[in-house]
Amino acid sequence: MANNSIKFGTSGWRAVIAEDFNRTNVKRVSHAIARHVKENKDYGFKGEEFLLDLKNNKRKTPKNPHVVIAYDTRYLSEQFAREAAEAITDDNVTVSISETEAPIPALAWEVHRTAASGGLMIAAGNEPSYVSGVKWIPFWGGPALSDITEDIEAKAQALTIADSEKGMPFEEAKGNGMLKTANFKDPYFEQIYSLIDIKAIKKAKLKIAVDPNHGAARSYMRPLLEGAGAEVIGIREERDVLFSGRKPDTSPANMDFLREAVKKGKLDLGLACNCDADRYGIVDSDGTWIYPNQILGLLLEHLVKNKGMKGKVARSVMTSHFIDSIAKSHGLEVRQTPVGFKHIGNLMRSGQYLIGGEESSGFTMMGHTPERDGILACLLAAEMTAYEKKPLKKILAELEKKHRPFLTDRIDITVPEEVNMYDLIGKLENNPPLTIGGKSVWRIDSMDGYKFIMRDGTWLGLRPSGTTAKQVMRVYIEAFNQKDVEKLKEAGRNIAFNKF
Repeated sequence: MANNSIKFGTSGWRAVIAEDFNRTNVKRVSHAIARHVKENKDYGFKGEEFLLDLKNNKRKTPKNPHVVIAYDTRYLSEQFAREAAEAITDDNVTVSISETEAPIPALAWEVHRTAASGGLMIAAGNEPSYVSGVKWIPFWGGPALSDITEDIEAKAQALTIADSEKGMPFEEAKGNGMLKTANFKDPYFEQIYSLIDIKAIKKAKLKIAVDPNHGAARSYMRPLLEGAGAEVIGIREERDVLFSGRKPDTSPANMDFLREAVKKGKLDLGLACNCDADRYGIVDSDGTWIYPNQILGLLLEHLVKNKGMKGKVARSVMTSHFIDSIAKSHGLEVRQTPVGFKHIGNLMRSGQYLIGGEESSGFTMMGHTPERDGILACLLAAEMTAYEKKPLKKILAELEKKHRPFLTDRIDITVPEEVNMYDLIGKLENNPPLTIGGKSVWRIDSMDGYKFIMRDGTWLGLRPSGTTAKQVMRVYIEAFNQKDVEKLKEAGRNIAFNKF
Protein backbone atom coordinates (compact mmCIF):
# COMPACT_ATOMS: atom_id res chain seq x y z
CA MET A 1 0.00 0.00 0.00
CA ALA A 2 1.34 3.42 -0.91
CA ASN A 3 1.87 5.82 1.97
CA ASN A 4 -0.35 8.41 0.32
CA SER A 5 -3.31 5.98 0.38
CA ILE A 6 -3.81 6.59 4.11
CA LYS A 7 -6.64 9.10 4.10
CA PHE A 8 -8.83 10.11 7.02
CA GLY A 9 -12.55 10.39 6.29
CA THR A 10 -15.23 11.82 8.55
CA SER A 11 -14.70 9.02 11.09
CA GLY A 12 -11.01 8.23 10.68
CA TRP A 13 -8.90 6.06 8.40
CA ARG A 14 -10.54 2.76 7.38
CA ALA A 15 -9.40 -0.15 5.23
CA VAL A 16 -9.83 -3.90 4.69
CA ILE A 17 -8.19 -6.04 7.37
CA ALA A 18 -5.05 -7.93 6.21
CA GLU A 19 -4.97 -5.88 3.01
CA ASP A 20 -4.40 -2.15 3.54
CA PHE A 21 -5.26 -2.42 7.22
CA ASN A 22 -2.18 -4.30 8.42
CA ARG A 23 0.34 -4.03 11.25
CA THR A 24 2.78 -1.90 9.23
CA ASN A 25 0.17 0.68 8.29
CA VAL A 26 -1.34 0.75 11.77
CA LYS A 27 2.13 1.44 13.14
CA ARG A 28 2.73 4.04 10.42
CA VAL A 29 -0.41 5.96 11.41
CA SER A 30 0.46 5.59 15.10
CA HIS A 31 3.98 6.96 14.60
CA ALA A 32 2.44 9.87 12.69
CA ILE A 33 0.04 10.54 15.56
CA ALA A 34 2.89 10.45 18.10
CA ARG A 35 4.89 12.95 16.07
CA HIS A 36 1.85 15.17 15.65
CA VAL A 37 1.33 15.12 19.42
CA LYS A 38 4.97 15.93 20.18
CA GLU A 39 5.02 18.85 17.75
CA ASN A 40 1.79 20.23 19.21
CA LYS A 41 2.19 19.31 22.88
CA ASP A 42 0.95 22.71 24.04
CA TYR A 43 -1.68 23.07 21.31
CA GLY A 44 -5.03 24.10 22.73
CA PHE A 45 -3.89 24.14 26.34
CA LYS A 46 -2.58 27.64 26.76
CA GLY A 47 -5.28 29.84 28.21
CA GLU A 48 -8.16 27.54 27.20
CA GLU A 49 -10.69 26.85 29.92
CA PHE A 50 -11.50 23.25 30.65
CA LEU A 51 -15.13 23.85 29.63
CA LEU A 52 -16.33 20.35 30.44
CA ASP A 53 -15.22 20.72 34.04
CA LEU A 54 -18.26 22.00 35.95
CA LYS A 55 -15.93 23.52 38.57
CA ASN A 56 -14.43 25.74 35.84
CA ASN A 57 -10.91 24.61 36.59
CA LYS A 58 -8.22 25.42 34.08
CA ARG A 59 -7.00 22.51 31.99
CA LYS A 60 -3.50 21.51 33.04
CA THR A 61 -0.91 21.05 30.37
CA PRO A 62 0.54 17.52 30.63
CA LYS A 63 4.22 17.49 31.58
CA ASN A 64 4.80 14.98 28.81
CA PRO A 65 2.71 13.96 25.79
CA HIS A 66 0.34 11.13 26.70
CA VAL A 67 -2.05 9.11 24.52
CA VAL A 68 -4.88 6.80 25.58
CA ILE A 69 -5.82 3.82 23.39
CA ALA A 70 -8.97 1.71 23.11
CA TYR A 71 -10.33 -0.83 20.66
CA ASP A 72 -13.61 -2.46 19.63
CA THR A 73 -14.47 -6.16 19.19
CA ARG A 74 -13.46 -6.54 15.54
CA TYR A 75 -11.06 -9.23 14.36
CA LEU A 76 -7.57 -8.60 15.79
CA SER A 77 -8.57 -5.22 17.28
CA GLU A 78 -6.68 -5.82 20.52
CA GLN A 79 -3.56 -6.87 18.60
CA PHE A 80 -3.69 -3.77 16.40
CA ALA A 81 -4.10 -1.66 19.56
CA ARG A 82 -0.93 -3.23 20.97
CA GLU A 83 0.91 -2.47 17.73
CA ALA A 84 -0.24 1.15 18.00
CA ALA A 85 0.96 1.34 21.62
CA GLU A 86 4.36 -0.08 20.68
CA ALA A 87 4.81 2.51 17.93
CA ILE A 88 3.75 5.45 20.10
CA THR A 89 5.91 4.51 23.09
CA ASP A 90 8.87 4.01 20.74
CA ASP A 91 8.44 7.71 19.89
CA ASN A 92 8.79 8.54 23.60
CA VAL A 93 5.09 9.26 24.18
CA THR A 94 3.51 7.50 27.16
CA VAL A 95 0.38 5.41 26.66
CA SER A 96 -2.57 4.15 28.69
CA ILE A 97 -4.39 1.31 26.96
CA SER A 98 -7.78 -0.05 27.96
CA GLU A 99 -7.57 -3.39 29.78
CA THR A 100 -10.42 -4.70 27.60
CA GLU A 101 -12.47 -3.49 24.63
CA ALA A 102 -14.09 -0.11 25.21
CA PRO A 103 -16.51 2.10 23.25
CA ILE A 104 -15.53 5.40 21.64
CA PRO A 105 -17.52 7.42 24.25
CA ALA A 106 -15.50 5.84 27.08
CA LEU A 107 -12.25 6.65 25.29
CA ALA A 108 -13.38 10.24 24.72
CA TRP A 109 -14.22 10.58 28.41
CA GLU A 110 -10.81 9.14 29.36
CA VAL A 111 -9.12 11.75 27.15
CA HIS A 112 -11.07 14.45 28.99
CA ARG A 113 -10.70 12.99 32.48
CA THR A 114 -6.96 12.47 32.34
CA ALA A 115 -6.15 15.64 30.31
CA ALA A 116 -4.45 13.39 27.75
CA SER A 117 -2.98 14.68 24.51
CA GLY A 118 -5.58 12.58 22.69
CA GLY A 119 -7.04 9.16 22.17
CA LEU A 120 -6.46 6.52 19.47
CA MET A 121 -9.32 4.11 18.74
CA ILE A 122 -9.09 0.90 16.73
CA ALA A 123 -12.63 0.72 15.33
CA ALA A 124 -14.69 1.14 12.17
CA GLY A 125 -18.19 2.06 13.28
CA ASN A 126 -20.90 0.67 11.02
CA GLU A 127 -18.50 -0.91 8.51
CA PRO A 128 -18.74 -4.67 7.80
CA SER A 129 -16.61 -7.16 9.71
CA TYR A 130 -13.75 -7.27 7.21
CA VAL A 131 -12.99 -3.56 7.68
CA SER A 132 -11.16 -1.91 10.58
CA GLY A 133 -9.87 1.59 11.19
CA VAL A 134 -8.04 4.17 13.28
CA LYS A 135 -9.87 7.15 14.76
CA TRP A 136 -8.01 10.01 16.45
CA ILE A 137 -9.67 12.02 19.22
CA PRO A 138 -7.68 15.18 20.09
CA PHE A 139 -7.25 16.62 23.59
CA TRP A 140 -10.76 18.12 23.78
CA GLY A 141 -12.38 14.66 23.62
CA GLY A 142 -14.20 15.15 20.31
CA PRO A 143 -13.70 14.34 16.62
CA ALA A 144 -10.53 15.61 14.97
CA LEU A 145 -10.82 18.59 12.65
CA SER A 146 -9.46 18.50 9.11
CA ASP A 147 -6.25 20.42 9.82
CA ILE A 148 -5.28 17.78 12.39
CA THR A 149 -6.05 14.73 10.23
CA GLU A 150 -4.29 16.33 7.27
CA ASP A 151 -1.16 16.79 9.38
CA ILE A 152 -1.32 13.15 10.49
CA GLU A 153 -1.76 12.03 6.87
CA ALA A 154 1.27 14.08 5.79
CA LYS A 155 3.40 12.64 8.57
CA ALA A 156 2.32 9.09 7.67
CA GLN A 157 3.24 9.68 4.03
CA ALA A 158 6.71 10.85 5.03
CA LEU A 159 7.53 7.63 6.91
CA THR A 160 9.51 4.84 5.29
CA ILE A 161 8.52 1.22 5.80
CA ALA A 162 11.58 0.76 8.04
CA ASP A 163 10.58 3.69 10.25
CA SER A 164 6.97 2.49 10.31
CA GLU A 165 7.99 -0.94 11.57
CA LYS A 166 9.76 0.44 14.65
CA GLY A 167 8.20 -0.18 18.03
CA MET A 168 9.01 -0.72 21.69
CA PRO A 169 7.95 -4.27 22.67
CA PHE A 170 4.73 -4.18 24.68
CA GLU A 171 6.07 -5.82 27.83
CA GLU A 172 9.23 -3.72 27.74
CA ALA A 173 7.12 -0.55 27.54
CA LYS A 174 5.09 -1.75 30.52
CA GLY A 175 8.21 -2.57 32.47
CA ASN A 176 9.85 0.83 31.99
CA GLY A 177 6.71 2.81 32.76
CA MET A 178 6.02 4.06 29.24
CA LEU A 179 2.81 2.03 29.03
CA LYS A 180 0.12 0.98 31.44
CA THR A 181 -3.23 -0.75 31.18
CA ALA A 182 -6.19 1.13 32.62
CA ASN A 183 -9.85 0.69 33.55
CA PHE A 184 -11.85 3.02 31.28
CA LYS A 185 -15.21 1.62 32.39
CA ASP A 186 -15.62 2.82 35.98
CA PRO A 187 -14.83 6.51 35.30
CA TYR A 188 -17.22 6.48 32.34
CA PHE A 189 -20.00 4.90 34.44
CA GLU A 190 -19.51 7.61 37.04
CA GLN A 191 -19.83 10.30 34.36
CA ILE A 192 -23.00 8.81 32.86
CA TYR A 193 -24.63 8.46 36.27
CA SER A 194 -23.89 12.14 36.90
CA LEU A 195 -25.99 13.02 33.85
CA ILE A 196 -28.87 10.58 34.40
CA ASP A 197 -31.62 10.54 37.05
CA ILE A 198 -31.02 7.04 38.40
CA LYS A 199 -33.79 7.34 40.98
CA ALA A 200 -36.39 8.04 38.28
CA ILE A 201 -35.41 4.95 36.26
CA LYS A 202 -35.41 2.78 39.36
CA LYS A 203 -38.79 4.09 40.49
CA ALA A 204 -40.32 3.42 37.07
CA LYS A 205 -39.24 -0.26 37.23
CA LEU A 206 -38.46 -0.24 33.53
CA LYS A 207 -38.02 -3.48 31.62
CA ILE A 208 -35.53 -3.03 28.80
CA ALA A 209 -33.78 -5.12 26.14
CA VAL A 210 -30.29 -4.07 25.06
CA ASP A 211 -28.41 -4.99 21.88
CA PRO A 212 -24.76 -3.94 21.64
CA ASN A 213 -24.35 -5.62 18.23
CA HIS A 214 -21.60 -7.91 19.59
CA GLY A 215 -19.64 -4.70 20.00
CA ALA A 216 -17.67 -2.68 22.53
CA ALA A 217 -20.76 -1.65 24.55
CA ARG A 218 -21.48 -5.28 25.47
CA SER A 219 -20.12 -4.83 29.00
CA TYR A 220 -21.42 -1.26 29.33
CA MET A 221 -25.10 -1.01 28.37
CA ARG A 222 -26.65 -3.70 30.54
CA PRO A 223 -24.55 -2.97 33.68
CA LEU A 224 -25.30 0.76 33.39
CA LEU A 225 -29.05 0.16 33.19
CA GLU A 226 -29.03 -2.50 35.89
CA GLY A 227 -27.07 -0.11 38.09
CA ALA A 228 -29.87 2.39 37.53
CA GLY A 229 -32.44 -0.14 38.75
CA ALA A 230 -33.88 -1.35 35.42
CA GLU A 231 -34.67 -4.98 34.63
CA VAL A 232 -32.57 -5.79 31.56
CA ILE A 233 -32.46 -8.52 28.94
CA GLY A 234 -29.26 -8.60 26.89
CA ILE A 235 -29.03 -9.92 23.34
CA ARG A 236 -25.99 -10.24 21.05
CA GLU A 237 -23.67 -9.53 23.97
CA GLU A 238 -21.14 -12.25 23.13
CA ARG A 239 -18.14 -11.35 21.01
CA ASP A 240 -18.68 -12.29 17.37
CA VAL A 241 -16.16 -10.79 14.96
CA LEU A 242 -18.61 -11.51 12.10
CA PHE A 243 -21.45 -9.57 13.82
CA SER A 244 -24.07 -12.23 13.04
CA GLY A 245 -23.13 -11.89 9.38
CA ARG A 246 -24.42 -8.29 9.27
CA LYS A 247 -23.10 -4.75 9.38
CA PRO A 248 -22.94 -3.82 13.09
CA ASP A 249 -25.14 -0.74 12.71
CA THR A 250 -28.38 0.51 14.26
CA SER A 251 -30.46 0.65 11.08
CA PRO A 252 -34.04 -0.64 11.23
CA ALA A 253 -33.02 -3.69 9.17
CA ASN A 254 -30.63 -4.73 11.94
CA MET A 255 -33.07 -4.20 14.80
CA ASP A 256 -35.16 -7.36 14.21
CA PHE A 257 -33.57 -9.23 17.14
CA LEU A 258 -34.25 -6.27 19.40
CA ARG A 259 -37.83 -5.81 18.19
CA GLU A 260 -38.55 -9.50 18.77
CA ALA A 261 -37.12 -9.38 22.30
CA VAL A 262 -39.15 -6.29 23.20
CA LYS A 263 -42.42 -7.66 21.84
CA LYS A 264 -41.94 -11.18 23.21
CA GLY A 265 -41.02 -9.93 26.68
CA LYS A 266 -43.63 -7.14 26.68
CA LEU A 267 -40.87 -4.71 27.60
CA ASP A 268 -40.91 -0.93 27.88
CA LEU A 269 -38.02 -0.23 25.54
CA GLY A 270 -35.30 -1.67 23.31
CA LEU A 271 -31.90 0.07 23.18
CA ALA A 272 -29.04 -0.63 20.78
CA CYS A 273 -25.60 0.70 19.88
CA ASN A 274 -23.39 0.08 16.88
CA CYS A 275 -20.08 -1.74 17.23
CA ASP A 276 -18.10 1.14 18.75
CA ALA A 277 -21.16 2.65 20.52
CA ASP A 278 -21.02 6.13 19.08
CA ARG A 279 -24.49 5.69 17.51
CA TYR A 280 -27.83 4.59 18.92
CA GLY A 281 -30.91 2.63 17.86
CA ILE A 282 -34.15 2.82 19.86
CA VAL A 283 -37.21 0.55 19.67
CA ASP A 284 -40.46 1.40 21.46
CA SER A 285 -42.61 -0.96 23.54
CA ASP A 286 -44.57 -2.19 20.50
CA GLY A 287 -41.39 -2.92 18.50
CA THR A 288 -41.45 0.30 16.45
CA TRP A 289 -38.03 1.66 15.51
CA ILE A 290 -37.96 5.38 16.25
CA TYR A 291 -36.13 7.45 13.63
CA PRO A 292 -32.95 9.16 14.91
CA ASN A 293 -34.32 12.52 13.77
CA GLN A 294 -37.33 11.94 16.02
CA ILE A 295 -35.13 10.82 18.91
CA LEU A 296 -33.20 14.09 18.74
CA GLY A 297 -36.42 16.07 19.08
CA LEU A 298 -37.62 13.87 21.92
CA LEU A 299 -34.36 14.21 23.83
CA LEU A 300 -34.29 17.99 23.41
CA GLU A 301 -37.88 18.25 24.69
CA HIS A 302 -37.02 16.00 27.63
CA LEU A 303 -33.93 17.92 28.70
CA VAL A 304 -35.72 21.26 28.58
CA LYS A 305 -39.19 20.28 29.83
CA ASN A 306 -38.34 17.62 32.41
CA LYS A 307 -34.85 18.64 33.53
CA GLY A 308 -35.01 22.41 33.15
CA MET A 309 -31.88 22.66 31.02
CA LYS A 310 -31.16 25.49 28.57
CA GLY A 311 -28.66 26.20 25.84
CA LYS A 312 -28.19 26.46 22.10
CA VAL A 313 -28.83 23.57 19.72
CA ALA A 314 -26.39 22.33 17.07
CA ARG A 315 -27.48 20.14 14.17
CA SER A 316 -26.07 19.20 10.77
CA VAL A 317 -27.56 20.65 7.59
CA MET A 318 -29.25 17.36 6.57
CA THR A 319 -30.88 16.81 9.98
CA SER A 320 -34.63 17.23 10.47
CA HIS A 321 -36.15 20.63 11.24
CA PHE A 322 -38.24 18.89 13.91
CA ILE A 323 -35.51 19.84 16.34
CA ASP A 324 -35.74 23.48 15.15
CA SER A 325 -39.48 23.58 15.86
CA ILE A 326 -38.99 22.24 19.38
CA ALA A 327 -36.08 24.59 20.03
CA LYS A 328 -38.14 27.57 18.84
CA SER A 329 -41.00 26.64 21.19
CA HIS A 330 -38.54 26.91 24.09
CA GLY A 331 -36.81 30.05 22.83
CA LEU A 332 -33.57 28.25 21.98
CA GLU A 333 -31.20 29.20 19.17
CA VAL A 334 -30.31 26.60 16.52
CA ARG A 335 -26.96 26.54 14.71
CA GLN A 336 -26.56 24.53 11.52
CA THR A 337 -23.28 22.84 10.53
CA PRO A 338 -21.94 20.90 7.54
CA VAL A 339 -22.35 17.11 7.68
CA GLY A 340 -19.85 15.40 9.99
CA PHE A 341 -19.95 15.33 13.77
CA LYS A 342 -16.59 17.09 13.96
CA HIS A 343 -18.38 20.35 13.11
CA ILE A 344 -20.99 19.78 15.81
CA GLY A 345 -18.33 18.73 18.30
CA ASN A 346 -16.38 21.90 17.61
CA LEU A 347 -19.42 23.97 18.62
CA MET A 348 -20.08 21.81 21.70
CA ARG A 349 -16.59 22.69 22.98
CA SER A 350 -17.82 26.21 23.76
CA GLY A 351 -20.00 24.94 26.60
CA GLN A 352 -22.94 27.00 25.25
CA TYR A 353 -24.82 24.20 23.50
CA LEU A 354 -27.39 22.00 25.22
CA ILE A 355 -27.32 19.26 22.60
CA GLY A 356 -25.61 18.46 19.34
CA GLY A 357 -27.13 15.98 16.93
CA GLU A 358 -27.15 14.61 13.40
CA GLU A 359 -29.62 12.47 11.46
CA SER A 360 -27.25 9.49 11.37
CA SER A 361 -27.72 8.73 15.11
CA GLY A 362 -25.10 11.13 16.44
CA PHE A 363 -25.78 12.81 19.79
CA THR A 364 -24.08 14.50 22.71
CA MET A 365 -25.09 17.01 25.36
CA MET A 366 -23.87 19.80 27.60
CA GLY A 367 -21.59 18.71 30.43
CA HIS A 368 -20.28 15.75 28.44
CA THR A 369 -17.59 15.23 25.81
CA PRO A 370 -18.15 16.77 22.35
CA GLU A 371 -18.09 13.27 20.82
CA ARG A 372 -21.00 11.09 19.69
CA ASP A 373 -22.29 8.90 22.51
CA GLY A 374 -24.86 6.25 21.62
CA ILE A 375 -24.90 4.86 25.16
CA LEU A 376 -25.83 8.23 26.66
CA ALA A 377 -28.62 8.70 24.09
CA CYS A 378 -30.04 5.30 25.05
CA LEU A 379 -29.92 6.07 28.77
CA LEU A 380 -31.66 9.40 28.20
CA ALA A 381 -34.42 7.65 26.24
CA ALA A 382 -34.93 5.36 29.23
CA GLU A 383 -34.93 8.35 31.56
CA MET A 384 -37.53 10.12 29.41
CA THR A 385 -39.75 7.04 29.45
CA ALA A 386 -39.45 6.96 33.24
CA TYR A 387 -40.30 10.66 33.61
CA GLU A 388 -43.26 10.63 31.23
CA LYS A 389 -44.60 7.22 32.32
CA LYS A 390 -45.68 6.46 28.76
CA PRO A 391 -44.22 4.91 25.58
CA LEU A 392 -42.01 7.04 23.36
CA LYS A 393 -44.51 6.79 20.50
CA LYS A 394 -47.16 8.42 22.63
CA ILE A 395 -44.79 11.21 23.68
CA LEU A 396 -43.87 11.68 20.03
CA ALA A 397 -47.53 11.79 18.97
CA GLU A 398 -48.18 14.55 21.51
CA LEU A 399 -45.21 16.54 20.21
CA GLU A 400 -46.31 16.05 16.60
CA LYS A 401 -49.78 17.28 17.49
CA LYS A 402 -48.15 20.45 18.79
CA HIS A 403 -45.52 20.88 16.07
CA ARG A 404 -46.95 18.75 13.17
CA PRO A 405 -45.38 15.48 11.96
CA PHE A 406 -41.93 15.70 10.42
CA LEU A 407 -41.47 12.64 8.18
CA THR A 408 -37.89 11.96 7.15
CA ASP A 409 -36.04 9.42 5.06
CA ARG A 410 -32.63 8.86 3.53
CA ILE A 411 -31.67 6.76 0.54
CA ASP A 412 -28.16 6.04 -0.73
CA ILE A 413 -28.02 5.80 -4.52
CA THR A 414 -25.08 4.20 -6.30
CA VAL A 415 -24.62 6.39 -9.34
CA PRO A 416 -23.67 4.55 -12.58
CA GLU A 417 -20.10 5.06 -13.77
CA GLU A 418 -21.35 6.64 -16.97
CA VAL A 419 -22.79 9.49 -14.91
CA ASN A 420 -19.94 11.89 -14.20
CA MET A 421 -20.38 13.06 -10.59
CA TYR A 422 -18.43 16.27 -11.22
CA ASP A 423 -20.67 17.13 -14.17
CA LEU A 424 -23.71 16.34 -12.02
CA ILE A 425 -22.51 18.61 -9.22
CA GLY A 426 -21.72 21.35 -11.71
CA LYS A 427 -25.21 21.06 -13.19
CA LEU A 428 -26.77 21.31 -9.74
CA GLU A 429 -24.72 24.42 -9.09
CA ASN A 430 -25.23 26.18 -12.40
CA ASN A 431 -28.65 24.95 -13.51
CA PRO A 432 -30.52 23.68 -10.42
CA PRO A 433 -34.09 22.36 -10.68
CA LEU A 434 -36.66 25.05 -9.90
CA THR A 435 -39.48 22.59 -9.24
CA ILE A 436 -39.15 19.43 -7.12
CA GLY A 437 -41.90 16.98 -6.30
CA GLY A 438 -44.45 19.26 -7.90
CA LYS A 439 -43.50 22.21 -5.70
CA SER A 440 -41.52 25.34 -6.46
CA VAL A 441 -38.10 25.63 -4.86
CA TRP A 442 -38.05 28.56 -2.45
CA ARG A 443 -34.43 28.48 -1.31
CA ILE A 444 -31.25 26.48 -1.98
CA ASP A 445 -28.85 25.82 0.90
CA SER A 446 -25.39 24.85 -0.40
CA MET A 447 -23.58 24.65 2.95
CA ASP A 448 -22.77 20.97 2.30
CA GLY A 449 -24.23 19.50 -0.87
CA TYR A 450 -27.53 20.92 -2.10
CA LYS A 451 -30.64 21.31 0.02
CA PHE A 452 -33.71 22.40 -1.92
CA ILE A 453 -36.22 23.95 0.47
CA MET A 454 -39.83 24.50 -0.53
CA ARG A 455 -41.99 27.30 0.86
CA ASP A 456 -44.10 24.89 2.95
CA GLY A 457 -40.97 23.68 4.77
CA THR A 458 -40.52 20.38 2.93
CA TRP A 459 -37.04 19.82 1.56
CA LEU A 460 -34.79 17.54 -0.47
CA GLY A 461 -31.07 17.29 0.22
CA LEU A 462 -28.35 15.71 -1.93
CA ARG A 463 -24.66 15.30 -1.27
CA PRO A 464 -21.97 12.86 -2.47
CA SER A 465 -20.90 10.39 0.19
CA GLY A 466 -17.57 11.15 1.83
CA THR A 467 -17.15 7.67 3.32
CA THR A 468 -17.45 5.29 0.34
CA ALA A 469 -15.17 4.54 -2.58
CA LYS A 470 -18.12 4.11 -4.96
CA GLN A 471 -20.10 6.89 -6.58
CA VAL A 472 -22.80 7.21 -3.94
CA MET A 473 -25.25 10.08 -3.71
CA ARG A 474 -26.96 10.45 -0.35
CA VAL A 475 -30.51 11.74 -0.69
CA TYR A 476 -32.29 13.24 2.33
CA ILE A 477 -36.04 13.92 2.48
CA GLU A 478 -38.33 15.77 4.85
CA ALA A 479 -42.05 16.32 4.36
CA PHE A 480 -45.25 16.38 6.39
CA ASN A 481 -47.12 13.51 4.74
CA GLN A 482 -46.07 10.22 3.16
CA LYS A 483 -47.29 11.20 -0.30
CA ASP A 484 -44.86 14.12 -0.43
CA VAL A 485 -42.07 11.91 0.95
CA GLU A 486 -42.50 9.51 -1.98
CA LYS A 487 -42.57 12.38 -4.49
CA LEU A 488 -39.33 13.78 -3.08
CA LYS A 489 -37.71 10.33 -3.17
CA GLU A 490 -38.52 9.99 -6.85
CA ALA A 491 -37.22 13.50 -7.52
CA GLY A 492 -34.01 12.66 -5.66
CA ARG A 493 -33.48 9.52 -7.73
CA ASN A 494 -33.99 11.45 -10.94
CA ILE A 495 -31.45 14.09 -9.93
CA ALA A 496 -28.91 11.43 -8.90
CA PHE A 497 -29.24 9.84 -12.34
CA ASN A 498 -28.89 13.27 -13.99
CA LYS A 499 -32.51 13.32 -15.19
CA PHE A 500 -33.52 16.90 -14.48
